[in-house]
Amino acid sequence: MSWVSVCQAADIDSEDVYRFDHEGRSYAIYHAESGFFATADICTHEHAHLSAGLVIGDVIECPLHQGRFHIPSGRALSPPACVNLKTYTVKVESGTLFVDLDR
Repeated sequence: MSWVSVCQAADIDSEDVYRFDHEGRSYAIYHAESGFFATADICTHEHAHLSAGLVIGDVIECPLHQGRFHIPSGRALSPPACVNLKTYTVKVESGTLFVDLDR
């Protein structure tokens, strides 16, 4: 596993999303209704950063065409999004969020 420190858990408000860039890639880190999660930050429909979208419970809505994804699983929920997002494992240790980028 390749755990990478992202930020403090307190830095992400409930039902919010945080953009994390690492080695040329962007990731979306969520404080969703059911906990902390991470996905690829780029929408699978068009090139838009999901970190600029709206978190509603366990769903992220893309800011470009309002496609929706289930945050914990990355599953595409509504058109125009039809391809699932890649997800990454998140852990919290001593208040710091870590993401496993090997997955």
